[in-house]
Amino acid sequence: MTTKEKQHLHIKVTGRVQSVNYRRHISVQAMGLGITGYIQNNPDGSVTIEAEGDHDSLRELVDTCSTGSPKARIERVEVEEGGIQHFDDFRVRT
Repeated sequence: MTTKEKQHLHIKVTGRVQSVNYRRHISVQAMGLGITGYIQNNPDGSVTIEAEGDHDSLRELVDTCSTGSPKARIERVEVEEGGIQHFDDFRVRT
């Protein structure tokens, strides 16, 4: 697989990531990188991101997930590869 082939990542971020502009911060970054997929809050206080893009863009997104928005406090970022789902854009789900 080359770095330009499309990949899919499932990312779960735990810590203080809700009500701190985290989803908006990540969505702006994802759209700027040409990544498709979505980000959503989970009932347990974590955030889930399904992201598709090239290897380099996804790695940059994962790095951003680790720092988050200014008020976020990241405890853990879990990343798993998955199958391509062919998203059209990147959205913030509620």
